[in-house]
Amino acid sequence: MLHAFLDLIFPRICAGCEQPLELNENQICTDCRFELPKTNSHILPDQQLVNKFAGRVNLKHTLSYLKFIKGGKVQNMMHELKYKGNQDVGEMLGRWYGADLRENGFSAEFDLILPVPLHKKRLLIRGYNQSDSFAKGLAESLGIEWKNDILKRGVETETQIKKSRIERYQNMQDVFFVDKPEGLSERKVVIVDDTLTTGATLESCVIALNDMGVKDISIIAIATAS
Repeated sequence: MLHAFLDLIFPRICAGCEQPLELNENQICTDCRFELPKTNSHILPDQQLVNKFAGRVNLKHTLSYLKFIKGGKVQNMMHELKYKGNQDVGEMLGRWYGADLRENGFSAEFDLILPVPLHKKRLLIRGYNQSDSFAKGLAESLGIEWKNDILKRGVETETQIKKSRIERYQNMQDVFFVDKPEGLSERKVVIVDDTLTTGATLESCVIALNDMGVKDISIIAIATAS
């Protein structure tokens, strides 16, 4: 009764369609959950996604949960996660995708999740790293470890929005470094990010990890823009 009363006063809104949630719904309404534009790249490789990294870095798996459509529900979810402090959305999407991956035999494909880090100044301003939320949800469903103190961002870059593909790659050169390489030996690492566009950020992370003795590297994004 208390929850119903509070919903009348302060209605909880779906992060996807921005409509009021029902009592038994959390963060994302049932309709939006079943209408999520999934890539299913863990079932059938998405060649367009794979081609973003082909010939540049070696990856074991290149995965993305959702398709990012401008003005769509996924963009609303990413906005909630990234700019409105709603970390629960990231965790929930991580748990959902982690469950899909587990059901398709991916639990043994990774043993360490590393979220793409924010620069310490941006982290101080925002108060959290949105990729940590996704990493936490994935780790929970897959039953593996995640750490946010190994991969670090040493350079505060300009925003990638409005930059060309070439400018994005130039902007991300030598941005990341590994702070604790002793924890990486023979690990099957997966790097996770919120939204993938050109792949420049994730590629820079992969390069930073390449000489650290890892067994293999994969990437997972919540959403990928065409």
